[in-house]
Amino acid sequence: MATLKMKNAAGKEAGSVELDDAVFSVQPNVPVMHQVVTAQLAARRSGTQSTKTRSEVRGGGAKPFRQKGTGNARQGSIRAPHFSGGGIALGPKPRKYNQRTPKKMVRLALRSALSDRVNDGCVTVVDSWSFAQPSTKEGVKALAALGIEGRVLIVLGAGDENAAMSFRNIPEVQLISVQELNAYDVLCNDHILFTSATLPSAVAANESPDE
Repeated sequence: MATLKMKNAAGKEAGSVELDDAVFSVQPNVPVMHQVVTAQLAARRSGTQSTKTRSEVRGGGAKPFRQKGTGNARQGSIRAPHFSGGGIALGPKPRKYNQRTPKKMVRLALRSALSDRVNDGCVTVVDSWSFAQPSTKEGVKALAALGIEGRVLIVLGAGDENAAMSFRNIPEVQLISVQELNAYDVLCNDHILFTSATLPSAVAANESPDE
């Protein structure tokens, strides 16, 4: 197993932690990550766009002019798609954009993303968060002590309420629970910050939600 130096909230070394090879040492599978991230973003789409067809547009029930003798092409309704104010031909209707993604593929994408971040040296593990009370100032101070810059994903556990309230107002910080950890959020942040309690293992990765 690979070993990573563990730090405390003050930025000092607090021992080391072993990373599960099944989670952090796999060969990143770029096509799988792309497919899973695409499916996750597609599932976020509301799909509420809608246009009216010629049968839904108000008016146009009467024939606009007589069939013959006008010199114009025959018309049956002014709400036909080629008229201004008419219905839309083949326009969008409400739909779901969800894509079926197998759970094994979701887990592989997460492991690939985590392995990629470890290879780039963008994963940090702290022993625990020792915030006596919520404090954004202390949260900023902790990130500075750890030497973390840019966008950071902080993975929190069940007992990290004070830490969550300390970090939530920092613009470059995204908070996520360990149960919600996913490939997209790992890939779109510059740094991933775990505690020793939230560090994924092979068992925890197998329980990740299906996006």
